[in-house]
Amino acid sequence: MRILAVESSGMVAAAAIMEKGRLLGEFLLDHKKTHSQQLMPLIAQLLNSLDMTLSEIDVFAVSQGPGSFTGLRIGIATVKGLAQAAGKQVVGIPTLDGLAYNLSCREGLICPIMDARRDQVYTAVYRSDGSDIERLEDYMAIPVKELAEKLKGYDEHVIFNGDGIPVYWDVIKAELGDKARPAPANLLMQHASSVARLALVEAQQGKTQSYNELIPFYLRKSQAEQKFAHMG
Repeated sequence: MRILAVESSGMVAAAAIMEKGRLLGEFLLDHKKTHSQQLMPLIAQLLNSLDMTLSEIDVFAVSQGPGSFTGLRIGIATVKGLAQAAGKQVVGIPTLDGLAYNLSCREGLICPIMDARRDQVYTAVYRSDGSDIERLEDYMAIPVKELAEKLKGYDEHVIFNGDGIPVYWDVIKAELGDKARPAPANLLMQHASSVARLALVEAQQGKTQSYNELIPFYLRKSQAEQKFAHMG
């Protein structure tokens, strides 16, 4: 089975192709251009580099949130368009699962944190056995200090990754001390290859869906939606 996965939930724009568990290629950019400019050229270049066409992809996958509202919409719209054109199924992978899977080879607690603004993070807590991850807590949008209090209850070291690291690391270290450890730089941000790997497992279990069923997973409403709801 051949998976093409897209990641655009944050600053990173990435695409990866995986076949039978083997990563054939991944292109990743963490730069200032917008995803609307980056994503399709990345995908086209990746397919071209592997001498593949869309018709040779079996399943399309995408990081479906939480994350940047604009980035998620671009990524999901892109994958829906590709899947429709190729007549193939899709898989949506929670962004936090993908981030946690970056660190699946490290045993212990894993806590991806994404900056949700206003001193809050999108997060969940996972445990890895050195190969696979298990989610221990529900997906959350909570104040970073509240997350730190929750993690104190585990009484063990925690490795963190995600774009919340540069924003909230001082707070996390102040609360957790030496129990908190940052991921290495190459595993800090989202990877399309992690989305591809998790999507491959889902697809092998028959957990795919039609492109028109794919929707973003926001965790909370955008500021504009919140303001509109408050006015109502």
